[in-house]
Amino acid sequence: MNFTVREYSTSDLSGMAKVWNCVVREGNAFPQTEELDLKSAAEFFEGQTFCGVAVDDNSGEVVGMYILHPNNIGRCGHICNASYAVRPGLRGCHIGERLVSHCMEQGRKAGFGILQFNAVVSTNYAARHLYEKLGFVPLGTIPKGFRLDNGEYEDIVVYYHTL
Repeated sequence: MNFTVREYSTSDLSGMAKVWNCVVREGNAFPQTEELDLKSAAEFFEGQTFCGVAVDDNSGEVVGMYILHPNNIGRCGHICNASYAVRPGLRGCHIGERLVSHCMEQGRKAGFGILQFNAVVSTNYAARHLYEKLGFVPLGTIPKGFRLDNGEYEDIVVYYHTL
């Protein structure tokens, strides 16, 4: 599959919400429980430092996306955070890897010095493998830090990468 990673535009909002909501519904990666409609998607994505989309070169369809924003304020304001979503059925096609690499570049451009992931679910093996392949350092595990839809808890791992 050929795709391009670029900054989102308002014409991408519907596709972005669709991809984002798939991950929310799966309930095993994002902390959010509420899905985005077009209005809340526009507000949410507009409020980020940067949003990137992976768009199929042939169809123009959004196949993946990310959000980038500060992880904290003030003396910790140089640390950013991000979330990534790839359309089900296209995972494993290196879309996530390109999204993370693009995000790191945008984080540097925005003046951040560190990219930190606060809550990578320990059983999200594909994400963890990708982050470690790209040089992210696991800092530690928070036992039972993520609540699954069935009420059970999974551990989460904190990662960081110097930009």
